[in-house]
Amino acid sequence: MPVIPSADLEKSLRFWVEGLGLTMDRAMRQDGRLIGCMVHNEHLYFWLNQRTGASDTPENYEGIRLYWAPGDIHALRARLQRIGYAVSELADRDYGQTEFFVTDDDGHSHCFGVATEKMD
Repeated sequence: MPVIPSADLEKSLRFWVEGLGLTMDRAMRQDGRLIGCMVHNEHLYFWLNQRTGASDTPENYEGIRLYWAPGDIHALRARLQRIGYAVSELADRDYGQTEFFVTDDDGHSHCFGVATEKMD
C-alpha cells in the first residue's frame, strides 16, 4: 500500500476525498491533529501520513507521481476544476492516451488518462 506524505492532512483530504471521491477512514490523531488516515475506494488504498520535517514543500521537490485511469475523465477534470484545482487542458498524446495533469496541495503530480477515442 502506498504511503503518501502530506504537510497538512486536513487540507490534503480535499483533493483525495472531494476531488477523487475516495473514502477516508482509520484516522489517527495526535493532540487532536490528524496525523494519518486511510483513503480508498473499491479498487485501491492509500495511507496518507503527516510529512516529517518542514511543512513547506522543499525546493526542487518531486514527491510522488501517480497515473490514474478514471471511468469518466471529463467529469473528474470538471470536479477538480470546480473545487479549485488548476488542471491542465486535455491533450491527445501520440501514444494513444487522452490526458490531463494536476498538482495536489502537497506538490504531488497526478496524471489522468484514458484511451483516446478515434473519430471515424
